[in-house]
Amino acid sequence: MNPPPPTSPHAPLPGRGAHTNPPNRFAPLFLTPDPDNPDAFSADPADRPLPRTQFFVDGTESLLTKNDSPDIPFTVGLNPYRGCEHGCAYCFARPYHEYLGWSSGLDFETKIMVKTRAPELLRRELSSPQWEPQSIAMSGVTDCYQPAERHFRVTRGCLEVCAEFRQPISIVTKNALVTRDCDLLAELARHQATAVYVSITTLDPDLAGRLEPRASRPAARFRAIRELTAAGIPVGVMVAPLLPGLTDHELPSILDAAATAGATRAGYIVLRLPHAVKDVFLQWLDDHAPTKKTRILDRLRQLRGGQLNGSEWGTRLRGEGLFAEQIRDLFRATTRRAGLNPERHSLSTAAFRRPGGEQLCLF
Repeated sequence: MNPPPPTSPHAPLPGRGAHTNPPNRFAPLFLTPDPDNPDAFSADPADRPLPRTQFFVDGTESLLTKNDSPDIPFTVGLNPYRGCEHGCAYCFARPYHEYLGWSSGLDFETKIMVKTRAPELLRRELSSPQWEPQSIAMSGVTDCYQPAERHFRVTRGCLEVCAEFRQPISIVTKNALVTRDCDLLAELARHQATAVYVSITTLDPDLAGRLEPRASRPAARFRAIRELTAAGIPVGVMVAPLLPGLTDHELPSILDAAATAGATRAGYIVLRLPHAVKDVFLQWLDDHAPTKKTRILDRLRQLRGGQLNGSEWGTRLRGEGLFAEQIRDLFRATTRRAGLNPERHSLSTAAFRRPGGEQLCLF
């Protein structure tokens, strides 16, 4: 039985990272309930059901995207979904939903665009003579193994195409569902054509459940690292994001546990709060960590030049200043001690092929 909906407009929603819809910065008008109006919210829970996730077909005619950001380690990205049901309160991708006319809040995690034709589009783009073989990064924005993937299997369809073409592809995810595709990933790994990075924010399952409500719990993610490693797939860990004043003290423990599970690479990204993500995260702090809010925001401002967010190339992912240097030094010392990052997960395009091309070469 589902728990009853909250009786307050500001109460957290079970299983959701946000419980409101901040205004869309592109929309001239928005509606907001009046908390002082007793009729604004019905006292009858039956009149206010919990929000359900809705899925929409994304009719895009192209799939691969390119970026020229100097601090992003990939050029070509692939995202099978827009929006993410994981509902992470800190997700930097939330503002992308505003381009669709929706909100960065509840809309982002309850209105999911599914690129059902993604495998077909990927095949077409890889088959084109204009495609210059290079690595593709999957989940550069929203998680390709979010809960919807169990049903739609779009990510698996894309991996099937990659395996056929021997197309190198890297994956970042915080969902243990990635182990379902060990067969395809292991085949790609035989050609040095894949690496998986598991994102782990905290070791505390209770905190993870409130911070990342529909993502796999930490124990399941470490289990995924072990299974992927056993299958011969290169695995790394991303401590992303690192939340100053809340989870930064866990950095050494996360890295040590990841190395023990079989990870060989590691990275980290400091919390970012662009646009309406700030509103969602501040509300989350009020709901779940009110006594730590001041400390968290003070430390974040230390990393962001006195602001809560920074967009400058080179510092937006790691922060700047003394505190940023301390985090960097701690990360380097821990990875060195744990034996992480001895070498890069360099993916190779040497085995790339276009099916049917072998026969054409005979003529």
